[in-house]
Amino acid sequence: MNHRVEVAVRHLVEYVFRGGSLEGGFRSVSTLTEGTKAHQKIQKQYGEQDQKEVYLSMEVPYGEFVFVIDGRCDGLLVDEDGTITIDEIKSTAMELEGIDSDTFPVHWAQAKCYACMYAKTHDVPELNIQLTYVQVDTEEHKRFVQTMAREQLEAFVTDVVQKYAPYVEMLHRHRTKRDASIASLAFPFPAYRKGQRKLAGSVYTSIAEGVKLFAQAPTGIGKTMSTIFPTVKAMGTGLLKRMFYLTAKTITRTTAEEAFARMQSQGLHLHALTITAKEKICFQEQINCRKEECVYADGYYDRVNEAILDMLGHETLMDREVVEAYARKHRVCPFEFSLDAAYAADAVICDYNYIFDPRVSLKRQFAEQKRQTALLIDEAHNLVDRSREMFSSALSKSVFLALQREYKTVNKGVFEAAKAVNAYFIRLRKQTKEKHMIEREAPVELLELIEDFVQQAERELAAGASRAAPATESLLLEAYFEAVNFVKIGKLYDERFVTYADISSQEVRVRLFCLDPSHLLREMGKGYRSHIYFSATLSPIGFYRDMLGADRDDYTVSIPSPFSSEQLEVVLLPLSTRYRDREVSMEPLAEYLQQLAEGRSGNYLFFFPSYAYMNMIYDRFMTSNPQVETILQHGEMTEAERENYLAAFEEGDKETTLVGFAVMGGIFSEGIDLVGSRLTGVVIVGVGLPQIGLERNIIRDYFDHTGRNGFDYAYVFPGMNKVLQAGGRLIRSEQDTGLLVLVDDRYLQPHYARLLPAEWNDRTVIML
Repeated sequence: MNHRVEVAVRHLVEYVFRGGSLEGGFRSVSTLTEGTKAHQKIQKQYGEQDQKEVYLSMEVPYGEFVFVIDGRCDGLLVDEDGTITIDEIKSTAMELEGIDSDTFPVHWAQAKCYACMYAKTHDVPELNIQLTYVQVDTEEHKRFVQTMAREQLEAFVTDVVQKYAPYVEMLHRHRTKRDASIASLAFPFPAYRKGQRKLAGSVYTSIAEGVKLFAQAPTGIGKTMSTIFPTVKAMGTGLLKRMFYLTAKTITRTTAEEAFARMQSQGLHLHALTITAKEKICFQEQINCRKEECVYADGYYDRVNEAILDMLGHETLMDREVVEAYARKHRVCPFEFSLDAAYAADAVICDYNYIFDPRVSLKRQFAEQKRQTALLIDEAHNLVDRSREMFSSALSKSVFLALQREYKTVNKGVFEAAKAVNAYFIRLRKQTKEKHMIEREAPVELLELIEDFVQQAERELAAGASRAAPATESLLLEAYFEAVNFVKIGKLYDERFVTYADISSQEVRVRLFCLDPSHLLREMGKGYRSHIYFSATLSPIGFYRDMLGADRDDYTVSIPSPFSSEQLEVVLLPLSTRYRDREVSMEPLAEYLQQLAEGRSGNYLFFFPSYAYMNMIYDRFMTSNPQVETILQHGEMTEAERENYLAAFEEGDKETTLVGFAVMGGIFSEGIDLVGSRLTGVVIVGVGLPQIGLERNIIRDYFDHTGRNGFDYAYVFPGMNKVLQAGGRLIRSEQDTGLLVLVDDRYLQPHYARLLPAEWNDRTVIML
C-alpha cells in the first residue's frame, strides 16, 4: 500500500534547497517573502488572459509513498501566441543590483514545481518560468526568465522528492511505532489519584470536541500527567498529530519532561522536544549570530537537515542536553536547531511565547497542522500578565538619539529616520508638562515615523556590508527588532489599548499598553484543535475565563482537593500589613515569627509581598539572634543560587529550624515541590496585592469603564492568586502535613475570604 504524503510546495523546496548561514540574527520582515503590496502591484499589470493566485497540485509516486504536492502560483501568464509563463513574485529589502539569476535557487525550485504541475495537468510540452523581484522601498522590479520542457521539469521534481524522501521515511517509521506504542500504553502509575481520572477525562473530551478547557486542579493531584496522558491517547486515536506543552518556568518544564520519560519507561515511543531560550542554550559567552563570529551560524543551513535526521532517528526525549549534544556534533546553532526540529516533533515543551507572542511564535505551522494540534497551558494563571507583555511594546528616545549620532556619516537614510523619531520625542517632552501622558488613541505620527525607520534599517541590515562598527550595527539590529515589534503592536491596537508616555529630563518612553489580552489570545490561538488551560489557582474562574479568551461553549472543571482536612492546620493572624501600618505591625509580626520558628522545629517558608518588606522584617527578625538557620531570597538569583536555596530544605527530622524568606509571585512561590518533611510550615504575609502604580491604575480604570470591578481585576484577583500559589507549596502528597499562617486583617473580610480555597476555611484566629 502506498502512503499519501501531503506537502506544500514551499515547505518541500525550502527543506531541500535551504543552504548558507544564519545572518547575524537579522530576518527581515519583508526580505524574500511574499509581500502583499508588491504582489498586488505586479498582478495589477497582468493582461486579460492572465491569472493570479492559481491553485495547482500533482501526485508524485516514489517508493512506498505518493507525494501530493500543492500550492498557489502568483501568476499564470498567457502570451498572444499561447506561450505559458509561470510567474513567482518575491519582495525584498535588498538592492536589486545584488540579486542575480542564481542568487536564490530555492525560488527557482518553487517556480519549477508550479510549472511542472501545470505542464502535467494541461499536457503542455514546454513553458516559461519567471522570477520577479520587487524592491519594497522603490517598487522597482527585476525579472529572470528560463524555458524548460515538461520532461525536464518532471525530472527536476522527482529529484527534489528523492532528496526529501529520507525525512518522510524516517517520520513514517517513527509514527508507525509511535501509534502502536500509544495503543498499548496504560496510565503510568498503579492507580489514579483522587480527582485525577476526572481531570484526564475532561481533557480527552475537550480535545475530542475541539473546545477549550479551563481546569482548576489542586496542588499534588498530578496535573501534568493528567493532561499529557489523555493528549497522548488522543494522538493515538487520530484526533491529534502533535501537542505543545506551554509553561513559563524552567521547573515546570522539567516536570513535563519527567512525565514523558515515565511514559517512555512504560513503552511509549514519541518525539518530545524541549525548546530552551537562546540566551541559555547559546554556546558562546556572548550571543553573536554573525557567521564571521560563530562557527555554529556559519553554514548552518548546509548542515541542519542532516542534524535533524540524525537526532530524530536516534532519540525520542530531546531535552536541552540532547539538543546541545547533536548541535555540537553537527556544528549547528542549538537554538535554531531546536526550532527547526520542533516542526517534526510530536510534543514540544516550550514557553508560552512560541505560540502566543506575535514576535517569536513558530510561524511555519500551516492551518491543517494547527487543526491537528492541542495546546496544554500549564500554570495558566501566569498567562494573563505574560500576554499583556507580549501584546505591548515600548520605544525610548535615547536609542534613536544614539543611532542619529552613529549613522550621521554612515547611512543617510538611517540617520534621517532616527533623527525624525528623536525629534518626535523632543516635541512630546516640550508639549507635556506632566511626568506621564495617557492617550486612548494610537500614536499615528510616531507609528508612521517608525515604519520609515524600519524600512531604512532593513535596507542597511540586508545589504550585509555595513560601514558601521560592529557595536553600532548591533545597536541598529536591536532597535530594528524593537521598532518592528512596535509597528506590529500598532496594527493590533484597538479599544483594549492605551498609549502612555513616561517623560523626564533624561528620557522619553512611549508604550503601547494592552489592557485586556483576551481578544488577542483568542486570535493568536485560533486554528488549534483544543486549548487546555490548567492551574491550581484559576480562581475566580470567571475572571480567568474572561481574561484568557474563553468562548461560551468552552468547558470548565474544578477538581476538589484530594487531601484530608487533618493534614493542614490554618492559623489567621489579623495584623494590618498595609503600607501605612507596616512600621506599627513590624514588631509584633517579627516577634510572632521568631516564636513560631523557635517553638516548632522544621523547615519554613515565610512569604512577603515585596523585597523591601521582606528585608525589613528579616532585619528585625535577626536582631534577637534566633537559634534558627535562615536563607534569604534576593533579586536576579542565578540558577545555581536557586538550586542551593531549595537544597537547603533537607528531608528528615531536624532539631534545628530553617527559615526561608521569600517573595510572593517569585521563583519559590510556585512550581516547586518540597514534599514531606522538607517543608513544615508556610507563613503568608499580606494579601499579595501588586504595588499601586501607573499601569495597574490604568488597568483598574479600563475595567471600571467596561462595567467590571477594576480594583478586583487590577489588584485583588492577581494578588490573591499569589497567596494561593504560595500556600500551595505546603501539602504536596497524601502523607504531607503542615501549618499555614495567613497574616493580614483583610482575610476576615468576606470579599477576600471567599477567594480562599475551602480547605483553608477551618482556621484558628489568634490575636497578639
